[in-house]
Amino acid sequence: GEKGSPWRYWLLLGSYGLFLLLGTAVFVGVEAPQEAGLREALRGARAGFVRQHQSCLSEPGLERLLERVLDADSYGISALGNVSDDENWDFSSALFFAASVLTTTGYGHTVPLSDGGKVFCIFYTLLGLPATLLLATCLLQRLMGLLSHRPVQYLHTHWGISSGHAALGHAAAMGLGVLGLFILLPALCFWALENGWTFLESVYFCFISLSTIGLGDYVPGRGSPSSLRHLYKISITCYLLLGLLAMLLALETIYELREVHSLVRFFAPPRAPASPSSEDDDQMEILSRDQLGLATVCGATPSGSQADSEADGRVAPHDGPSG
Repeated sequence: GEKGSPWRYWLLLGSYGLFLLLGTAVFVGVEAPQEAGLREALRGARAGFVRQHQSCLSEPGLERLLERVLDADSYGISALGNVSDDENWDFSSALFFAASVLTTTGYGHTVPLSDGGKVFCIFYTLLGLPATLLLATCLLQRLMGLLSHRPVQYLHTHWGISSGHAALGHAAAMGLGVLGLFILLPALCFWALENGWTFLESVYFCFISLSTIGLGDYVPGRGSPSSLRHLYKISITCYLLLGLLAMLLALETIYELREVHSLVRFFAPPRAPASPSSEDDDQMEILSRDQLGLATVCGATPSGSQADSEADGRVAPHDGPSG
């Protein structure tokens, strides 16, 4: 009942806290020695360089030069080689930046330099993020019926598989499909095209990008030939948009599983329905009309089973995948 449910929230909160502490401990244990070794090697290289050129180079001058180099690198401008050949604000690079902003990936390798660019980025994001969420919601609503609900219904109707098992098998197949088509296969391409990338680093980049984490330690297209760089950047932008949609589709399919719903109900059980008042009925009716209005805006017509489940929403809540 609801009186005994608070301990479940504390259990969930405590488990998440322990999971967070576990990740912290692992990162400290694995990365701290690497950082210490790199820091010591950098100090040795700097001291050796100063000793070798102490007759013609002052240490304060070297400090100022390094500060300018690091400051330029934080804006995506490298001091290595011919920096004029790798522009950050041509059309393809700006398109890649806009897509990374609207999908909240944000690699951080390219940032606005001017105050006007920073102000425009704020307002562009304020308008673009809701538009991106609306577009993703509408596309997911369309694709879920085509690529998730219909296959499960087909397996249940023609093969006699129970709805729960069909949904579970379909979710596993979709997850493996996204893994193969949008992570492993693109990783092979990046491994072949990007100089110095290992296959693990390529897989790491694909997953970090499609999960919208976007750490920015690996960004493709920096060392590509100038003749193909624009096409390469545009292709990467299209891959990121399609891959993000595929990832959302797979996650939504997994979330609709009855097992996931059972886990959510365990930690957040539904409130016990009190005697329904006319005010509660009016609120539920308004909610149903709002959901129908969103479906109409997105251009999707609710199926018969979905309409029946919405009409019967006051009697029994919908759980598990349809079909």
